[in-house]
Amino acid sequence: MTEPLMSVDDVAARLGLHPRTVRRYIRDGELDAQKIGKSYRITASALQRLTGIADAGPRPARRHIEASNIIEIEGVSRDDAIRITNAVVAASNGQRADDPAFRVETMYDEARERLKVVCLGSLNSNIAMLRLIELYSGGA
Repeated sequence: MTEPLMSVDDVAARLGLHPRTVRRYIRDGELDAQKIGKSYRITASALQRLTGIADAGPRPARRHIEASNIIEIEGVSRDDAIRITNAVVAASNGQRADDPAFRVETMYDEARERLKVVCLGSLNSNIAMLRLIELYSGGA
């Protein structure tokens, strides 16, 4: 039975390398590969010879889920808007370890007494922020 073949990109993803580095390994003879058309294919045994580590098979694809929310809170005084904004910004800054890309923007329309909060980031960060906003705004 023949071994399944991996592309240069597959090998690069498994090793955490740039595809150019994998191609350099092939060109320098450090990694055995078969050229098929214009691209290279690498077997698991060739990868094992390079790394010295037995392959545990294909890794499951890690999914990255992002969410964005726009929350509008009506009937908010200026002082309450400042209080909610301060809590949301402080919480988003503390969230950075788990979700460094998490962002929060707030806008207050004093004439309409409306606070708008925009959250961008992971699903878990958005859920936590929605709960915090509900707590601070007195929402049901």
